[in-house]
Amino acid sequence: MAALFGRRMRRGAASTAVAAAAMAALSASGAPSAVSEQPAAAAADRPSAGAPGQEDPSITGDSPYYTELPELKGPGRNDPPDETPTTGSAESGIPATVLDAYRKAEASLAASNPRCRVPWELLAAIGKVESGHARGGRLDTNGTTPSPILGPVLNGVGFADISDTDGGAYDGDTLHDRAVGPMQFIPQTWESWGRDGNGDGRRDPNNIYDAALAAGSYLCAHDRDLTVERDLHQAILGYNRSQEYLRTVLRWYDHYRKGAHEVPDGSQPAPGAPAGTGGTTPSPAPVSPGTPSPSPTKPGKPAKPGKPAKPAEPGDGSPSKPTPPPTTPPPTTPPPTTPPPTTPAPATRLVDLGDGALSAPAGERFADRPAVRAERADKKPAARAKVRFTVAGETGTTFEGGATTVTVTTKADGVAKAPALLAGGKPGALTVKATLLGTTEPVTLGLRGEVTAPRADKLVRTDETGLTCGAGDTFEGRIALAATRDGEAAPGVAATVTVLAGAEPADGEKAAGKGPYFLTPGDEPAEDRRTRELTLTTDAKGNLLLPELHTDDTTGTFRLRVETAGGAVVVLELEVTEAA
Repeated sequence: MAALFGRRMRRGAASTAVAAAAMAALSASGAPSAVSEQPAAAAADRPSAGAPGQEDPSITGDSPYYTELPELKGPGRNDPPDETPTTGSAESGIPATVLDAYRKAEASLAASNPRCRVPWELLAAIGKVESGHARGGRLDTNGTTPSPILGPVLNGVGFADISDTDGGAYDGDTLHDRAVGPMQFIPQTWESWGRDGNGDGRRDPNNIYDAALAAGSYLCAHDRDLTVERDLHQAILGYNRSQEYLRTVLRWYDHYRKGAHEVPDGSQPAPGAPAGTGGTTPSPAPVSPGTPSPSPTKPGKPAKPGKPAKPAEPGDGSPSKPTPPPTTPPPTTPPPTTPPPTTPAPATRLVDLGDGALSAPAGERFADRPAVRAERADKKPAARAKVRFTVAGETGTTFEGGATTVTVTTKADGVAKAPALLAGGKPGALTVKATLLGTTEPVTLGLRGEVTAPRADKLVRTDETGLTCGAGDTFEGRIALAATRDGEAAPGVAATVTVLAGAEPADGEKAAGKGPYFLTPGDEPAEDRRTRELTLTTDAKGNLLLPELHTDDTTGTFRLRVETAGGAVVVLELEVTEAA
């Protein structure tokens, strides 16, 4: 559309690539406006598949944002981003309540997720780009915007096509989704990442404390460390998959790190309004993306001279009488009226939508998300019902982001789906309690789950000892291996060690009855402690050190097979020769 936000507003025509990216991302970021929507970002600015951050759902669906950059010392706006901004400049000012929300979100995440190390200046940079710090800090005493900050309607016309997921509960639109609030979450993304940052028992995307904490939790997903450049870039691109967006946020981030100060709430112009107006100038009327500008009039024949105007009547004080405007006849058919909305019947029960117990190895993400359907007394789906999910048990399992309790609003189909579960490090049983809120007697449904033993996807030998030994002797040295999962050390992984006869595998083979063997601990005679099958566990660094391997008087070729939980396998060939 034609509106400019800040000094410049990013514009671009809609494209199939934009829609596909946004649908895959499940969300949409818009330079928000209470009056009008904005155009989609240019498709040419999107990173290619596999770019950093592509594995995450985008918070905002890659729609428009404010591209105003901070002023820098130097002759022009293209100065290097490491120059120091003017101390105390107006653009360094952040409204008091907004700044307080950013700082409290940083402190909360430092306690709940210390590895992430999210700085408040990064939240400020994103808040500046997404909503101009909640339209210059126009908030009530609780930190909530007086009216919703809404992004564009994601109806596929110039933007992604994302059908309504919340029954209009957040964005007021029952046909399509729109990004909502100071940090611009679309409804279904807010369902997963919404947080209660001000402790009032509600998760409101229009509240700066809730939205700032939710944005920080999202940036910290996937065990990120935001002091690592790759993790930082992935987190920002997860908000909006645009390299220009990344550069803009990093520019503001650098600016705020070098100095920012508090200003009174509402003392700055709202984004897009001329300075000095207090942000009250309404946005221009929307224009469809790609609408061409009016072309200049082609030169034509000179206009014929008109008749001279009739002299005015004496005393009327004007050179000529005005021509009365044409009148428009009133419409013959009255415009249709919209019936008042009806309040649906409340939910009365919950139905488990899972197909069995939830299960995941320790330290990994559960494949299935806890999901329930809220139903009314007539067993029809209940939209906009509040369902609270709580993880209980001693496994250390949490929802993605570190929370153990989240509240989700059901969609039009009555379905409430919790965020992904991350298995803790202790195997065991757990329960996810789903509680239907807003009823006289809350309904609770217990969803059972389990954290299984950790697993490894790769096993390698790390020693260099020989694998040949004389009959009746002991192999020199001990065999050592290392287990990893996704390239990281895999501690606590169970491994089965088996001595097998022959050089080639056979169907249904079992541990050899003679040949190389291990000794189990104990006080019994060695003959009674011989075994050719062991179960061991990797240490804290994923290492596995086998016991000494002995031989009886049987010569020949044998195989030592080591397999971990998760299917990582190493097979070593052992040779037993005649005794010296």
